[in-house]
Amino acid sequence: MTSTATRFDNYNSDFQAVRERRAADGPAWLTELGDQAWTKFSELGFPTARRGNERWKYTNVAPIAKADFGLGGLLTSESGQPALGLAPRKEDWINLVFVDGRFSIALSNLNDSKVAINGVTVNNLADAITSSSVHVEQYLAKNAGFQDDGFAALNTAFLGDGAFVHVPDGCVLESPVNLIYLTSASPQSTVNYPRTLIIMGKGAQATVIESYIGADGGESGQESFTNAVTEIALNEGANLDHYRLIAESDHAFHVGTSRVNLGQDSVFSSASFATGTTLARNDFEVHLNGTGASCTLNGLYLTTEGQHMDNLISIDHAMPYTTSQLTYKGILDGKSKAVFGGEVLVRKDAQKVSAHQSDKNLLLSAQAEVDSKPSLLIYADDVQCGHGATAGHVDKDSLFYLRSRGLDPDTASRMLVHAFARDIIETVKNEHLKQYLDDLFLEAIPQSGLQIGGAA
Repeated sequence: MTSTATRFDNYNSDFQAVRERRAADGPAWLTELGDQAWTKFSELGFPTARRGNERWKYTNVAPIAKADFGLGGLLTSESGQPALGLAPRKEDWINLVFVDGRFSIALSNLNDSKVAINGVTVNNLADAITSSSVHVEQYLAKNAGFQDDGFAALNTAFLGDGAFVHVPDGCVLESPVNLIYLTSASPQSTVNYPRTLIIMGKGAQATVIESYIGADGGESGQESFTNAVTEIALNEGANLDHYRLIAESDHAFHVGTSRVNLGQDSVFSSASFATGTTLARNDFEVHLNGTGASCTLNGLYLTTEGQHMDNLISIDHAMPYTTSQLTYKGILDGKSKAVFGGEVLVRKDAQKVSAHQSDKNLLLSAQAEVDSKPSLLIYADDVQCGHGATAGHVDKDSLFYLRSRGLDPDTASRMLVHAFARDIIETVKNEHLKQYLDDLFLEAIPQSGLQIGGAA
């Protein structure tokens, strides 16, 4: 038997154990959904063949396919304590904490006084499923399809826990909902399948922070794999500020699939941040399916050594009078690599659309590499659309200006890199989270040896 077949048998063994528990305790529709997803994953597998596969052309997931990952969630809540201290958090936020894919009530702070208003539901997904929430069955796996996506299929097959947020019609939730997914330092290679479902009713408003944090196991730390899926639905007139952070360990693989559906006149603002992690993939799709809907997608990442970051962002303008603004920035050091694929689709009858995208990259070493592919697919004739991409080193003229003010080269260079990152960090509306992210990226900027060149 080949090693690949053995690894598939490992996934199959874990799935059968999960299915047995699900069939005994869960609703029939969830068992059927899991079976369908497992069948599809069995057909698709992992997208290791990159030739002819444009979505994975520049990202090699063979290390994930070859690794012997076992199902996580076997450790106690205490194992997540080291990583919890690395996460953004305030006690007056509504905090849900998950350790290796399992909800930890001991580490969470649901802040019931703020949740139990106007029918707001903030809960772990497992409890929401067993309580037969009609919204879960109505929305789960409806936006994040798995018919052509092996990672989404695998997550759905193992679907068991995660976060469920429902803000009903007309409700304004003042406190941020803070979802923290922790991966502990395990003596074995583990895989976790976080699932997040966010539903915004008509005219509802909220802020959701979604963080993936990993503890560093040191040189002997084992590899971990986070296969996450997030589904977000905004009904008419809803407004959601959404923040997503990947800050897992140097031994971690992360594949995140996010699918967002926007109704009429809804507003979706998102900012994605990433640092650390051996290989990370941020697959983000927004569908503007209601007239007047709008989205703003910002992103910032910093890679070093041999890390790999892949942002695949798709925006679908299906209706007229919709707007989108996509702005991503990358900071690359060492021999790290990054991929940006930004696709904006304007459908035939989607007139009066405004869509713009920008991808800017700062290369801190001569060995760093970025592949950027912004694209516009426009089938309407009354639109305002544009895109652009740049890559370069620290600007020597700006550096000369700072040095003329008495700064040494390394300090001046770090100030310029920090200023480059601040443009995205400043879009964060929550002040505590903004300061956390500013400190995180400032600490991650290399202390010395930055490549100097032309304007970035």
